[in-house]
Amino acid sequence: MNGIYSDIKKDIQIAKFSAYGFFKNLKFFEPFLIIFLMQSGLNLFQIGLLYSVREAMSFIFEVPSGIFADNYGKKRELMWCFSFYIISFIIFFLGSGFFVFSVAMIFFGLGEAFRSGTHKAMIYTYLEHKNWFAHKNFVYGRTRSFSMLGSALSSVLSVIFLFKTDAIRSLFLISVMPYILDMFLIMSYPSYLDEGAKKSFSFTEFIRLSIESVKKISKNSPILKTITSSSFFDAVFGSVKDYIQPIMATLVAGISLGKFLDLDRDQSLKISLAAVYMVIYIISAYASKNIYKLNTKRSSSVLMTITMNIFALTMMIIALAVKFEMIYIVTAAFLFMFVLKNLRRPIFVDAVGDMMAKDERATVLSVENQMTALFTIFLAPVFGYIADRTSFAVLFVFISIMIFLTNIFAKVPEVKK
Repeated sequence: MNGIYSDIKKDIQIAKFSAYGFFKNLKFFEPFLIIFLMQSGLNLFQIGLLYSVREAMSFIFEVPSGIFADNYGKKRELMWCFSFYIISFIIFFLGSGFFVFSVAMIFFGLGEAFRSGTHKAMIYTYLEHKNWFAHKNFVYGRTRSFSMLGSALSSVLSVIFLFKTDAIRSLFLISVMPYILDMFLIMSYPSYLDEGAKKSFSFTEFIRLSIESVKKISKNSPILKTITSSSFFDAVFGSVKDYIQPIMATLVAGISLGKFLDLDRDQSLKISLAAVYMVIYIISAYASKNIYKLNTKRSSSVLMTITMNIFALTMMIIALAVKFEMIYIVTAAFLFMFVLKNLRRPIFVDAVGDMMAKDERATVLSVENQMTALFTIFLAPVFGYIADRTSFAVLFVFISIMIFLTNIFAKVPEVKK
């Protein structure tokens, strides 16, 4: 076993997969996107609409993009994906105003839809080619750890670039470079990972394949339960993290670096937040890299159920911490949730990988992302309504119960390998 892991670590293509994730997460503008939009004259309602535009584009094109990748070429789709991202970054850099930024968000949403699932499907194909498919959890955990390291580096470099250029707008242009590098990296992938690239495109055939693929997935109970568990987890996390971040920001603001360095309060807060997120990503990278070791104790299907229950318990702890105003526990629980989310992704990839047919991988993973968007669209306003009418403590108790119930009805089944 150790010999196989050693071979995997030395494999050039696995290194390319890792580099892909590293470069992809070098979005230097990300920590300051909302600040940039507010400085551009947008109010919070308009910013919310921009995020809705991005989410809507991802939702609409998730499944079609996965089917396109499965039938007409994964490398071709990823090249489109990074082209959309780069166009988005350039529009943000050059443009201003709500409508121009809406166009930028449209292209960003297209990039998200065309990226999700496709690269994971290529990893599956390569592991089959090398007879390493049984070790997909180790491989994906390792490649994801490099993505987290990319995010950690990005959070540090973003502050450095911001201090050097004194303009958040410049971070969009700087972010283009790693995405161009990723395009060249994708071009260097072996042609057999493309799968379907030689097929000529037919819109009628594309629609037929779309309908057939979704019907097939909806009738596959193990896959449906697995992607429901994953998408619900991600949607809940995405919906509640914004409630916790202001508390975390308040804590970080209180630990000012101004008395140690010649910085004003805003600069001190930016550096402090960057440092906190760097720690989060480094811990997540380490956890993701070593999650495969848990498979010696439990299968990925069982681990998905266990982590879901841990997530529910974490929500209950947050409810109690909010009730009794224990800010440090709230912040620690958020950090734990972030790590848990990044732990769970390799587990999901391993579990669902044993259930999918070879020609539907990108489609299944796209359906999972689309379900996440649907859950988010529904849950976010519901959570906001509950918080407004009651309290955050009641909200987190409600969420905890929802997670427990979902884990019962969408329990991930065991699949013999």
